[in-house]
Amino acid sequence: MKQSYILMACAVAVAGAAAGGYWFGTQRPKQMTPATTVMADAGQPAAPAQGSDRKLLYYRNPMGLPDVSPTPKKDWMGMDYIPVYEGEEQDTGEGIKISLDKVQKLGVRTEPAARRNLMRPVRATGTMQFDERRQVDVTVKYEGWIEKLLVNATGEPVKAGQTLMLIYSPALVQAQEEYLVAKRLRDEGTADADRLMAGAMARMRNFDVPKTVLDRLARDGTVSRQIALASPIQGVVAEKNAVEGMRLMPGERLYRLIDDRQVWLLADVFEQDLGLLKPGIEVGFTVNAYPDRRYTGRIAYIYPTLNRETRTARVRIEVPNADGALKADMYATVDLQTAAAMQTVAVPESAVLDTGTKQVVLVDMGQGRFEPRIVKLGARGDGYAAVLDGIFEDEPVVVSANFLIDAESNLKAALSAFTADQGAPK
Repeated sequence: MKQSYILMACAVAVAGAAAGGYWFGTQRPKQMTPATTVMADAGQPAAPAQGSDRKLLYYRNPMGLPDVSPTPKKDWMGMDYIPVYEGEEQDTGEGIKISLDKVQKLGVRTEPAARRNLMRPVRATGTMQFDERRQVDVTVKYEGWIEKLLVNATGEPVKAGQTLMLIYSPALVQAQEEYLVAKRLRDEGTADADRLMAGAMARMRNFDVPKTVLDRLARDGTVSRQIALASPIQGVVAEKNAVEGMRLMPGERLYRLIDDRQVWLLADVFEQDLGLLKPGIEVGFTVNAYPDRRYTGRIAYIYPTLNRETRTARVRIEVPNADGALKADMYATVDLQTAAAMQTVAVPESAVLDTGTKQVVLVDMGQGRFEPRIVKLGARGDGYAAVLDGIFEDEPVVVSANFLIDAESNLKAALSAFTADQGAPK
């Protein structure tokens, strides 16, 4: 019995082995094609796809970093390395090499560097203010009382010489009477009477007594009880402190008058635009109150300080205002066209690749070759950038698809080789 069980177990084992051999024989793995075969030696490049007539050279970094691999791999962001076939390789010793058919597919356009007179618009905002040099405070040099106030409203226009008020001053009446006494003594032949007359007249002139009062006093001997206080300028009353019947004290401000026939526009100009401005430049602007009118003025002064928060500097523009339409604190928008550079070699702004630390321009060398140039840029305007160093006149630069060229080539590797032992071309 025991022997029969052993014989049965052996038979089952032999049958299972036979069946397994048949299954393994029929389920052998298919032979891998060369396109998917990965060499055991990591130093050997992968073969190109079956049926391709181009030879696979290597795989390059998709972000343009100077890193190649003989086998497929991913970068640190998980992006696949890009295969480079024969004819697409770059010669870092001479720049960047792109096949001509790919140049055509990328839509590469070039434009020669040329000399241009760049015009750059400067835009700023500002507010209208009264001219500080055309403001006058009306005061008196004697004690007295206002008996009649003729200009009694803030904002009222006045003319030069117009009577503002009538003042009674005991000091002025006394000075006039002293003059008449000295004149009578002179007529009587009293010694030093002329000196007394001259002293009394000088005292009244120092009190700013009007010339008409002095002439009448000298001619007719008439003492004027009321003295007219006249406006020294033409303008408007910006501030009024005088009240009819009030007592005046020497030096007390009665009015503040402003000549508004010329006003200031105080504009806030950004820091990067200050180099384009200088005194004497004509400026055009508009104000919200009269959007259909355009005013002009000239830059008179650029203030020496900069606002830390807004990074703007204040520019003073003097503006004629004969009709008085411009008012203080009106909001204005300045639009100024300035010459950013005079006849300098310039390239389109789209031709510049800014890496953050340097600016690069691709020069078309022909036959699919592009040479990266590190350039030093100057002022910008009209969509162009002035090139101070790095590009010669008439050299063709890439103005379209330069970013695609960067993506199709290892630009950083080309730059490192191009600038290893020499700086940018002079």
